[in-house]
Amino acid sequence: MNVLLDLIISTSTQGLIYALLSFGVYITYKILDFPDLTVDGSFPLGAAVTAVMMTNGSNPWLTLPVSMAAGALAGLTTGLIHVKLKVRDLLAGIITMTALFSINLQIAGSNLIINRDVDTIFTSAFVTSFLGSSSLIYRKLIVSLLIVIMVKVLLDLYFMTKSGLLLRAVGDNSVLVTSLAKDKGTVKIIGLVISNALVALSGSIVCHEQRAFSSTMGTGQVVFGLATVIIGTTIFQKFDSVHGTTAALIGSIIYKACMQLAISLGLPANLLKLITAVLFLAILVFGNYQKRHNATLKQKG
Repeated sequence: MNVLLDLIISTSTQGLIYALLSFGVYITYKILDFPDLTVDGSFPLGAAVTAVMMTNGSNPWLTLPVSMAAGALAGLTTGLIHVKLKVRDLLAGIITMTALFSINLQIAGSNLIINRDVDTIFTSAFVTSFLGSSSLIYRKLIVSLLIVIMVKVLLDLYFMTKSGLLLRAVGDNSVLVTSLAKDKGTVKIIGLVISNALVALSGSIVCHEQRAFSSTMGTGQVVFGLATVIIGTTIFQKFDSVHGTTAALIGSIIYKACMQLAISLGLPANLLKLITAVLFLAILVFGNYQKRHNATLKQKG
């Protein structure tokens, strides 16, 4: 029973940590309608910055804002390439992602392990003073939950501001944004900056949780983010009161649970990327079927 409980807690923690990445993909995919492949580079960028700072004795909590700043810079780069240099959105993300692969190697090498005697955000004195002698697995869950809730609330509040409303409008009706005397290019850049800052934050916390950085840890993360967003929005498409961030959060936890179930059934770990691709395809096909089905029902009155 304890083993099952630990597995549920571990899976929930993973879902919460990666929900930050899902928030970022939600902004670009659902709000901006921008296929941003920068994610595959900004995710390991946050982890690389975190690993280097921690191995050099930095405060573990300081790594979070610094990683976000690095991710924001990556998003800014993609935005400037797209808006100012007039490069197509997909190509702009590919260019930045490719450049980030080399940059991450320069920052932290191909792999970097954080020693056990180095404190992470889960083992820091600040956390242990509040959570006492609770086991590490519970501390990871609680800290991750608090961070995700804080980010979600801040995002939801931001979306209700004038800047947030413009961000939501630019993906649906860019002409409206222009008619309000606002530069839609600038709004897109802001969205990309926020998105990749959140993705880098997710990578940073993953580094804290795993105590390691790998240059390949970003591979397929954009697919994961898209899958979680589609899962969440498909589940809650009939509930207008549910925020998009809530849908992305639930989608992330469900996706991680599916992956854990696949591993528990005996599927080898080296097939996880294949499972991810197949599951993503299944989600897309189901989503398209739902759209056609709903359209047919509307036509029938």
